[in-house]
Amino acid sequence: MQAPVMVLNQNTKRESGRKAQLGNITAGKAVADIIRTTLGPKSMLKMLLDPTGGIVMTNDGNAILREVDVSHPGAKSMVELSRAQDEEVGDGTTSVIVIAGEMLHVAEPLLLRDFHPTIICSGYLKCLDDALAILESMAFPIDLANRGELSSLVRSSIGTKFISRFSDLMVDLALDAVACVHVDSNGRKEIDIKRYAKVEKLPGGDIEHSRVLKGVMVNKDVTHSKMRRKISNPRVLLLDCTLEYKKNESATSVELTDESQWEALLKQEEDWVASVCRDIIAVKPDVVVTEKGVSDLAQHFLVKAGITVLRRMRKTDNNRIARACGATIVNRPEEIKETDVGTRCGLFEVTKIGEEYFTFFVDCQDPKACTILLRGASKDVLNEVERNLLDAMCVARNIYQAPMLVPGGGACEMALSVGLAEKAKSVEGALQWPYKAAAQAFEVIPRTLAQNCGCDVVRIVTELRAKHAAAAAAAAAGATGACAWGIDGEKGVLADMRELGVWEPLVVKQQTVKTAVEMTSMLLRIDDIVSGMQRRGPPKETKPEAAGADEGDQQ
Repeated sequence: MQAPVMVLNQNTKRESGRKAQLGNITAGKAVADIIRTTLGPKSMLKMLLDPTGGIVMTNDGNAILREVDVSHPGAKSMVELSRAQDEEVGDGTTSVIVIAGEMLHVAEPLLLRDFHPTIICSGYLKCLDDALAILESMAFPIDLANRGELSSLVRSSIGTKFISRFSDLMVDLALDAVACVHVDSNGRKEIDIKRYAKVEKLPGGDIEHSRVLKGVMVNKDVTHSKMRRKISNPRVLLLDCTLEYKKNESATSVELTDESQWEALLKQEEDWVASVCRDIIAVKPDVVVTEKGVSDLAQHFLVKAGITVLRRMRKTDNNRIARACGATIVNRPEEIKETDVGTRCGLFEVTKIGEEYFTFFVDCQDPKACTILLRGASKDVLNEVERNLLDAMCVARNIYQAPMLVPGGGACEMALSVGLAEKAKSVEGALQWPYKAAAQAFEVIPRTLAQNCGCDVVRIVTELRAKHAAAAAAAAAGATGACAWGIDGEKGVLADMRELGVWEPLVVKQQTVKTAVEMTSMLLRIDDIVSGMQRRGPPKETKPEAAGADEGDQQ
């Protein structure tokens, strides 16, 4: 009989087959259970301690899972799922985890009945195609010129958040910011809220004092006390070069034999700085902003010319000022042209707020960049308001890019569940069972909404299923219009989402369904988990005493 051959290191932990699959399912369900209570308008908050000792209080799925330290590889995949949803559409980070966890949960009985994972995944993917078709049939367009409809949509997205009691203010902030950075050139829509809609948080004041500036605010002060701090209709010049004598990149030594040579060397530096300032003064700017340093001599020349200077500006801030003021960032002072100067800024002002100075470029004509100024009682409140506001801006951005809506409040998921359960009857062979299980899994959203608002879950979900089944039967008989009945998360009763005004963007629902089903299929295909592989460190050095002892032994 042949002796067993050890291929893997004995310290390596390995899980194979059914054990690995059930382990992944358990890990996915555990992650979903962490954030299940944060779904809906009556959701709970989670308090987390981050590694630096700070406190995070939020009900945003991605923010919670980002702070949770998980070790199981299947659980890490679920955390990445939430991050991918947040980067793609910015909303639905809790829903995607809850649906994926339920998809894994309904797959467990099929695995225990010896269904092959490939069969289950095939049924899930077939169900995904039909679900996307049902979503498109339920969707209807929205008029982007109708501010009331847009406000209703964004309000429904932040109704589940901490800032829901300030919903009117936050809706206006989100819509104003997205409309400001929206650029439509040659039929191509560009809405880069990450780069051009900057959120500045200033502790103090009330949340009602938050506003969207028609321009840019940066945490900078002027470089010289004699410079002007308030200028109306300024000419703004943006530079990406230093206004001080350039240092050599490598160490350089200069040997001088005469005192006059030292004076000539210093005069050469001063002449260079003076020539750079002459090039700047020639275009008659009022404000000069540079990303590099400004020497005392350059400040002297520019103050004499009545020019205000800001130095060491961040590249991202400089780009936003350029978009707001209509300026062009210049790399070489001798190449400055009149067209590079920005003239769209209405007011330049430096103001002290609290203990710090802030520079405002505001009242710009048609600015394509903005700053959202948030005020609040504490840093924790401001951080949560910022997270909620970013979600609202993402929803507004999605609508501008794809103006199609579907009903919210669990109506969409229940319609998917009823429609797919009906289609499952026409699926042949073993695929029918995973197809039917996936259809059942979509009910988890209305069921969780009912649980979180404390109503009778079984009765509410059964009534909702009956309404959608009756609507599906009527549609089969020739009636038009999708059923929009869902759960009113505030009162815990059934409601028509059309009357309640709760809508969600189609792209968010599509991304949620696609991401959840595809991630579930990937996790179910895993049949081997190998862990415990150690990173090899540097070889241990031999101690001199030990080496000497060895030599003595050899002699």
